[in-house]
Amino acid sequence: MPIEDVIASSKPTASSSPVTAAEIPSSKKGKSKLLFTLLLLVIIGIGAYLIYFLTTKTPVQNTVIGQAKFCQGVKIAMFVGGNQSNIDPFTNVVYNGAKAAETMLGANVQYFWSDWNASKMVEQFQDAMSTSPDVIAMLGHPGADALSSLIDEAERRGIIVTMQNVDIPTIREKYTNNGFGYAGPDLYQAGLTLSNGLIRKYQPKEGSEVIVFATDKKTDPARYARTQGMIDGLTAGKLVVDEVTLYINMQKGLKTIDVQNMFGNAMSKYPRAKFIMIDGAITSVVPLHFKALGKKPGEYIVAGFDLSSDVVAGIKSGYIGLIEDQQPYLQGFLPILQACLTKKYGFAGLYINTGIGLIDNSNVDLITNFVKQGIR
Repeated sequence: MPIEDVIASSKPTASSSPVTAAEIPSSKKGKSKLLFTLLLLVIIGIGAYLIYFLTTKTPVQNTVIGQAKFCQGVKIAMFVGGNQSNIDPFTNVVYNGAKAAETMLGANVQYFWSDWNASKMVEQFQDAMSTSPDVIAMLGHPGADALSSLIDEAERRGIIVTMQNVDIPTIREKYTNNGFGYAGPDLYQAGLTLSNGLIRKYQPKEGSEVIVFATDKKTDPARYARTQGMIDGLTAGKLVVDEVTLYINMQKGLKTIDVQNMFGNAMSKYPRAKFIMIDGAITSVVPLHFKALGKKPGEYIVAGFDLSSDVVAGIKSGYIGLIEDQQPYLQGFLPILQACLTKKYGFAGLYINTGIGLIDNSNVDLITNFVKQGIR
């Protein structure tokens, strides 16, 4: 057939319909359509498999999550700090956290109340060992010299030891693989954080005096690290530190005339000082004693540690300017959890720094209700 005839026969006639691109796809469009079809089939196949797997297979049971009280039968000796018959706000929050963990996990917990006395803590550690617990959750206040040999003995007996509130790194690092953890502040860093926060917030002039009510270095050597952090931060900020020692009897009777006189004497001894930093629970009674001394809100800038209803009221009234919150609830809850995880599943010690937050009048409303509930 001549080529002209072929061309002529391929032309549409008046009666025929036009041929569209959809009816005669190009080679490129055909390949794209094929790939799309294959991809669609793959997606449908995966979806069908997942539906089959999820509806016909039983997931492996996570025993930790699946059993609400997975720690039943584990015997724990828990040190909470204060006096059971006259419980202070900080100890109360630690205890609340521990009780919540005990209830949630089902552990058998015996509580030891040491009145924040380091010597009594050492005696009670020996008492705790005599009961053959699975775990001792200890406070580090007595320091390495007093506790090292006792903890070595506990470990030899197969007793897991962990720590809260005050860290002893040399001992913790020795037994981390055995479950020796820590829940509490980095004490030195906490003191430094508070000093830096005061300087940043109030911008005192170089050479300004700051009265620092310090932990007693002789009776509570480990916790003095926090005081040291405060002093180092102030010194680095070119401020003058006037150190006043807080003796153990002051920490027990917060509302006594002795504490009021301590404040008054320090103010008289250092009349140029308008900044005060407090390493201890005495922060909570600042409004009470300052009012009695005739001091007005803001006359002194006060920074200290730990939340309580009295501290919240002090922040709102202006008697207290800045607080470093070490979240004691976690210092009760987490050691019980640590004990259970190690005893039941062989977990190593966890290091959790709970003391990294600053509270002032800009954010205190956010946690006020939790303070009232004994959680913060």
